[in-house]
Amino acid sequence: MYVKKKCVAMLLAGGQGSRLFVLTNKIAKPAVRFGGKYRIIDFPLSNCINSAIDTVGVLTQYRPFELNSYIGNGEPWDLDRMHGGVHILPPYLDAVGGQWYKGTANAVYQNMDFIERYNADYVLVLSGDHIYKMDYNKMLDFHIANNADCTIAVLEVPLEEASRFGIMNTNPDGSIYEFEEKPAQPKSTKASMGVYIFNKDKLASYLQADEQDEGSVNDFGKNVIPAFLQGGERLFAYPFDGYWRDVGTIGSLWEVNMDLLKETPELDLYDNNWKIFYRHNPAHPQYLGKNALVKNSLVGDGCEIDGCVENSVLFEGVRIAAGAKVKNSVIMDKVVIESGAKVNYCIVDAETQIGAEAQIGVEAKGSADVSVIGGGLRIAPRAVIANASIIGQDC
Repeated sequence: MYVKKKCVAMLLAGGQGSRLFVLTNKIAKPAVRFGGKYRIIDFPLSNCINSAIDTVGVLTQYRPFELNSYIGNGEPWDLDRMHGGVHILPPYLDAVGGQWYKGTANAVYQNMDFIERYNADYVLVLSGDHIYKMDYNKMLDFHIANNADCTIAVLEVPLEEASRFGIMNTNPDGSIYEFEEKPAQPKSTKASMGVYIFNKDKLASYLQADEQDEGSVNDFGKNVIPAFLQGGERLFAYPFDGYWRDVGTIGSLWEVNMDLLKETPELDLYDNNWKIFYRHNPAHPQYLGKNALVKNSLVGDGCEIDGCVENSVLFEGVRIAAGAKVKNSVIMDKVVIESGAKVNYCIVDAETQIGAEAQIGVEAKGSADVSVIGGGLRIAPRAVIANASIIGQDC
């Protein structure tokens, strides 16, 4: 028997993240590392439990093994529950066949049985690839108070960036009268965050209709939200004014990591009232050798540093030899940087080895010049790699 839930979350975590290139060759985008100890998916999962939403379906598809293993039974997020908890929901076969998820809306449609199991009144639909902290319960209260059929979380963006987003045009009371998906000439700056709350019965009805529409691409932004508007349903924009970033590109991923190094970061990871939970791997304490120099950096557990580190984020188990220098970079788990190597404006994926005296990147102006070195590679001693390079094989 299943306990009724007021709200069930459906977390869309099946994306490839192709603009992250070699970082997502073997893992889904929500499994990408962030901030010295986290994965991107830690943020929506932590937001759910901090918002007292304890039933979460995680819809996976592309390269799911590492993400599934990381989530496991949900214990780090207090989602290992008898009634509710976290559930991995991949595409499946049934008696009449099956198929991959065709789009975001189809992914939820294929799992309506999961939602119905808990007799939920409301469905929270989330993307698994954004960095932010948000109280979904406040959004749910807003949804109920406005007697809405669908509520979309929005944030103000600069007008010159608005064409990258789904844009809401609203009345003074916050009701939405028009939705434009990535408009060339945006009429407002209220951008969708990819966070939706639906009345469950209305959502089920529109997903069923969308599934029957042969011309639909089965996407919430392109099909379902416009259908709600055309059907005369009550749609409202929920204003969000906190830190939110889409880390869908190399540049944005690097920038968000660098944001953590500001004197007063907008994203507060030290807030005990809204913790970001993660799966912890036991590691020995950090070791800083007698010649080590570390400035303005985040250094994960198990790191051994004998060289110089400045303005960088180091994940667990990184080793930096004497004479090596790392600056303005993101160095992921168990990377080894040998003596005399210099790494600047770079993201280095896990378990790669940078040979002695290698030169990766030079001083640059910003994220457009960031290089990426894939995971598990061997960069030869004295190799020279220019800024903005993407390296997916030994060199």
